[in-house]
Amino acid sequence: MKKILIALSLLLGLTAVPLPVQAETGTHDRFKRVAYFIQWGVYGRDYHVKDMDTSGAAAKLTHINYAFGFVNPEGACYSADPWADWQRPVPAEQSVDGVADEPGQALNGNLNQLRKLKAKHPGLKTLISLGGWTGSKYFSDAVLTPASRAELARSCVDLWLRGNLPGLAPGAGAGVFDGIDLDWEWPGSAGADGNIIRPEDKRNFTLFVEELRAQLKAFSSRAELTAFLPAAAAKIDSGFEVRRVFQQLDFATIQGYDLRGSWETRTGHNGNLLSDRRDPNEVRYSVDQTVRDYRERGAPARKLVIGVPAYGQGWTGVTGGGNGLYKPATGPAPGKWAAGTEDYKDLVTKPGKRHRDLRTGTLWLYDGNEFWSYDDPAVLVQKAAYIRLKGLGGAMMWSIDQDDSRASLTSALHSILR
Repeated sequence: MKKILIALSLLLGLTAVPLPVQAETGTHDRFKRVAYFIQWGVYGRDYHVKDMDTSGAAAKLTHINYAFGFVNPEGACYSADPWADWQRPVPAEQSVDGVADEPGQALNGNLNQLRKLKAKHPGLKTLISLGGWTGSKYFSDAVLTPASRAELARSCVDLWLRGNLPGLAPGAGAGVFDGIDLDWEWPGSAGADGNIIRPEDKRNFTLFVEELRAQLKAFSSRAELTAFLPAAAAKIDSGFEVRRVFQQLDFATIQGYDLRGSWETRTGHNGNLLSDRRDPNEVRYSVDQTVRDYRERGAPARKLVIGVPAYGQGWTGVTGGGNGLYKPATGPAPGKWAAGTEDYKDLVTKPGKRHRDLRTGTLWLYDGNEFWSYDDPAVLVQKAAYIRLKGLGGAMMWSIDQDDSRASLTSALHSILR
């Protein structure tokens, strides 16, 4: 492994930090290997908690972020889908231990399956992620005053960590989650249409993180607090007092995807590791540039966990010739779940010519009409080497259901980050 890392550092022009001593997989792992599990995946996607075990992914992760818990207009945490979370009886074929939920048992649904998964993999931690793109509308209101910040923190700890779930016995969900992941998208700048945004979000985010950390510590000294943070420097500066926030976080996962996407009229890279001098865009994004931005603002390297995509961004009507990169497009390419996006497990079998650029850490597919930018295991090995050589905290994947049945992407990260 050391020879591979040295070779990649020379290729990428990186200055290596001393290689850390490997630790046993689990709680004391040097590197975080995080994956998001989507609550709604049990429906159309037919992806269940058990699938993380069957594919081998669970044994190669340190953290699962469960997406998402929401914040309501009254400024309290709530479940956006209690049926998926704790009400749905899980049949034997979808259960981690092969045992079906019994009528009247204390806890059902995804949360009970996460509990079973943790019992099978004792080093694995699970965090409840709050917000996301569709669940961040009321964060600004909820953190506006000291009283509202305290109430929001109290409600989140009570619901998700103490496990006081509506309609169930007190504490029925206790022990499922080991902490909270904040996914407010975004304090002080635009996210989904209709989100409430204030200039004071930046300071109030810091104050809420400090309040939540205090309440988590009172609940358990082992409870973890993390956050998902944006890639763009403008969004960082609008919403985050980086040095002060990182003092409260165990680590933060930073956006390493959607750097370019099918909402734009020109093709580009979804999650390029390094900047491309040929990029014609006025602002050039890259994972490396985002890392530099956070480091310059006071974030410790060891607390930076790099987000990697298990999906691609795609365009159609790309007829500018060449390899399709940085060419005009007529719109998003068709996708199974949404226009302009496709899972890795589906892209890997898609026809077309594939192009790889080791100088930028990218892969793309172009068939003369459709262009898809996505990461495969080779790209993730390159990104994992970067993470290790830079002394960063690890990698995070959005989202685990988009990996293939052999956990190829998860395994590629695990091969280097352990």
